[in-house]
Amino acid sequence: MDDFVNYVNRKWTETAPLVLAAFVLWRLNRIHPFINGNGRTARAACLFVICVSAGGWLPYAPILPEKIRANRGEYIEILQGVDKSAEAGNINLQPLVDFLQKLLQEQTAEA
Repeated sequence: MDDFVNYVNRKWTETAPLVLAAFVLWRLNRIHPFINGNGRTARAACLFVICVSAGGWLPYAPILPEKIRANRGEYIEILQGVDKSAEAGNINLQPLVDFLQKLLQEQTAEA
């Protein structure tokens, strides 16, 4: 967890917010630091990164964690793909970034 937090802090200003949010979402799920609630915590942390980067809470509902959960099958498949890329030594977050961007665009349209 220390390495994870330090990495996020180091990359905060030099990484696009959605890319950093995708990393936070994937990495918290990957390291699985809690006995219970890893998925909820990862989705909340992802939203937190996006909101802090945007300067405040996003003004629409349902919020991103709910939208991720509603698209669980696609989400799990994407996380597994990122896991495979990490195991191969080249983390490819782009599918997860694209997924988050799609969900955020849907939210904006629903507002």
